[in-house]
Amino acid sequence: MSQSHGTLYIVATPIGNLADASARSIEVLRAVDLIACEDTRTSRTLLARHGIQARTTALHAHNERAAGEKLLAALREGRSVALISDAGTPGVSDPGALLVAAAHREGLRVVPVPGPNAAIAAWSAAGFGSESFQYLGFASTSAKDFLEQLDRPWPVILYEAPHRVLGTVRALLERCGPERELVIARELTKKFEEIARLPLARAPAWLEAGPHRQQGEFVLVLGPGPQRKAGAVEGERVRDILAREMSASDAARLAAKITGLPRNSLYKPK
Repeated sequence: MSQSHGTLYIVATPIGNLADASARSIEVLRAVDLIACEDTRTSRTLLARHGIQARTTALHAHNERAAGEKLLAALREGRSVALISDAGTPGVSDPGALLVAAAHREGLRVVPVPGPNAAIAAWSAAGFGSESFQYLGFASTSAKDFLEQLDRPWPVILYEAPHRVLGTVRALLERCGPERELVIARELTKKFEEIARLPLARAPAWLEAGPHRQQGEFVLVLGPGPQRKAGAVEGERVRDILAREMSASDAARLAAKITGLPRNSLYKPK
């Protein structure tokens, strides 16, 4: 790893089962000069298991800019840095994107070391057979823009916290109807892992079947929604733009004139 500038490695780490660490990720963590951890205490378990002695430093959501500057300085001096999060892939609903973007701006070498990712693991176990998906990470089911993103003809992947998961599933049921399918992936790769695929109508009861069902870390994979025609999508886009400047009724009427779609299909009360 000797070169004029150091390399920034983006290293995926296990999301639960420590045996999921790849041979390459361990090799990189052993070789780098510095490991930037979301939480050094959490990462200590993985590093100790493999006898990794590299110096660690914290880079998390509350210090990412300041810590990033120090790491960039180390990279400029020719030292190699590995970026890891508490679990999974850095920068995917975890800190790290600001540092990576800054490294690119400075022309520093950025190397991904791929591996565990909860969203991809859940998608692979969902069985929806789609060639695409939409990843929304942690999102608010009370936000209008978020709810509109659920109306898609492909799977939608969400992360959720245990204290919110039941409320989120109920909101999905209200928005998407009882027949649309949901995969609930709980505690992926861990001892008490559970994966259930069921209609939204049955999802709240599944979570309420025992206190353990609302504990741990969750990935929700919402199955594909009904396919909408391209004309309907464009009509809704035009309506939403007009609705920023006029009433819902006027926006629907004008959007119908522009697109040729029925006014009733475009009316959406605010």
